[in-house]
Amino acid sequence: MELDDIDTITVLGAGTMGHGIAEVAALAGYNVRLRDIEEEIVQDGYDQIEWSLNKLAEKEIISEEDRDAAVESVTPVVDLEEAVDDADVVIEAIIENMDIKQDVYQELDAAAPDRTIFASNTSSLSITELSEVTDRPEQFCGMHFFNPPVQMDLVEVINGKHTSQETTDLIAELAEAMGKSPVHVRKDEPGFIVNRILVPLMNEACWLVDSDVATIEEVDSTTKYDLNLPMGAFELGDQVGNDVTLHVLDYMHEVLGDAYEPCPLLQRKVDDEELGKKTDKGFYDYENGGVDIPMDAGREDVENRLLAIMANEAGKLVQKDVAPVEDIDEAVKLGGGFPDGPAKMADKAGLDSLVETLEEAHDETGHGRYEPSEGLEAAAEDGGFYGGSDEETVSFDTIRVEYPSENVGQVVLDRPQQMNTVTPELLDEFGAALDELEADDDVRAVLVTGAGDRAFCAGADAVGMAGSANPIDAIELSRHGQQTWGKLEELSMPVVAGIDGYTLGGGMEMATCADMRVATERSTFGQPEHNLGILPGWGGTQRLKHLIGESRAKEVIFTCDHYDAETMADYGFVNEVVDNDELEEQALGLAEDLAAGPPLAQEYTKKAFLAGRDDTEAGLEVEAQAFGHLIGSEDFLEGVSKMQSDEDPEFEGK
Repeated sequence: MELDDIDTITVLGAGTMGHGIAEVAALAGYNVRLRDIEEEIVQDGYDQIEWSLNKLAEKEIISEEDRDAAVESVTPVVDLEEAVDDADVVIEAIIENMDIKQDVYQELDAAAPDRTIFASNTSSLSITELSEVTDRPEQFCGMHFFNPPVQMDLVEVINGKHTSQETTDLIAELAEAMGKSPVHVRKDEPGFIVNRILVPLMNEACWLVDSDVATIEEVDSTTKYDLNLPMGAFELGDQVGNDVTLHVLDYMHEVLGDAYEPCPLLQRKVDDEELGKKTDKGFYDYENGGVDIPMDAGREDVENRLLAIMANEAGKLVQKDVAPVEDIDEAVKLGGGFPDGPAKMADKAGLDSLVETLEEAHDETGHGRYEPSEGLEAAAEDGGFYGGSDEETVSFDTIRVEYPSENVGQVVLDRPQQMNTVTPELLDEFGAALDELEADDDVRAVLVTGAGDRAFCAGADAVGMAGSANPIDAIELSRHGQQTWGKLEELSMPVVAGIDGYTLGGGMEMATCADMRVATERSTFGQPEHNLGILPGWGGTQRLKHLIGESRAKEVIFTCDHYDAETMADYGFVNEVVDNDELEEQALGLAEDLAAGPPLAQEYTKKAFLAGRDDTEAGLEVEAQAFGHLIGSEDFLEGVSKMQSDEDPEFEGK
């Protein structure tokens, strides 16, 4: 079977994951059968799909025509034979119980056509064991989506012991056809890649608290603000469900041994039915305050312990040839929302020190989870998971540099799961990319875009900034951003910003430095810094007024409002508004037209424009000093603390 032969996909299970996967398949144009064991359950799943598609259409993420076609393509079914009688692929997303899944696969094997491929959405159970109850183990693989499937890009495609290469390749192609990013899990190992990193991390967080090494507040402050992960470890556990984490750990413990022994603290939470957000209480009480993670309670020893645990798991996966290190990092970034992969993070921390951290913990406790893996030790001897490569050969982590046509160089902000928000590392890499393009005689125009369709760039990583806020560092961060965006503004060649989605804060300040801006209809612009108690610190107080006038610039900055693309075109910020699906063609076409122009005349024209401005340098210095003062204020901490809540910040001017 080839990808073009796939027409009908059956999804078994209409729960959260099942109806989400069915929606993804429907949006990709497939005929979908959504099956569950009771009419009420399957109808509820169908209703959830319809609700979600309506929301996507309301937000103009999809058209009304696409919504109607997707709704029409989903058929709710209870009878198994009817659900699979003409299925090309069956994706199973039922309860995580080996016995129940095996019973279902035996029925399924008898009912489905011989050509049908089976793919399990299990998050940790053995693909091999599931496949062996069927007569088609070579047509059986894992296809692990992440929650919520409509939003999350990653799909782990898992080989069982008997899976054919043709099956794996086809399911990876199917994932891509659904708009997802498949990562190949070469061997059937408990937890696969992402859960193999995240679950031991959450378990270790519990052990640290249960053994009185640290508090929940210290662990989560370290995880969220020092390691700069999207959530604290306990916050993540409550989000996933502590029962789910325990279930995966129990399976790992059974298959892999005592290194994966669940912490008694986690077991007590499950026994007490404190499962997290879904029961309104877990490690945090969601009826009385919810998550409140202090920004300044992190500890270096906790950071080292957690990072060492993740590095050790990465080492085991590499050692067992489950996946190469690049794929491990990519999977965890996509599936866990990490700003960087665990192996890359470990390399930056230094593998020798992490091995030492594990050895010291092993000496103190004797527990197997601290025994350094052969893979980690081998990587340490090589100078890192990435082999201590020469900097000249190391690819960028937060951006991509591409050459879409003969004389156009393109910089792609490549943090889609973080809405392409800006970190100091991204500033460094962005500046280095501009130097590379400036030095390339063949490049005569530059195009800047953001990965994904949610955001061109949603601004600075404010939470990460808050975790290490102090005036001196903030002034330097402001100057860093000013200079990097200024480098874009001062390039000798024309620059086009191709904007799709949110363009906020530092992202709008960057777009301001382009020579021309092409934006999709769904794009949104704004400078929301005053909502955080700070001011635009990467040139916004100086450069925006030259495009839209001082009065309009003050309006944008003081109101913190969001503006649509048409309004920003009326204001003079956006040069052209295009249909949502035409950005790539239109923005690249403009860049190609500019690249065909006279390079010397264009260079001197840009210099003349810049030379004719007022004393921008003086204004930028005032902006940087003010940014440094505000970053250490209580108002900024108040603003950041309310970012992800429905509450308005209460600023007190201090």
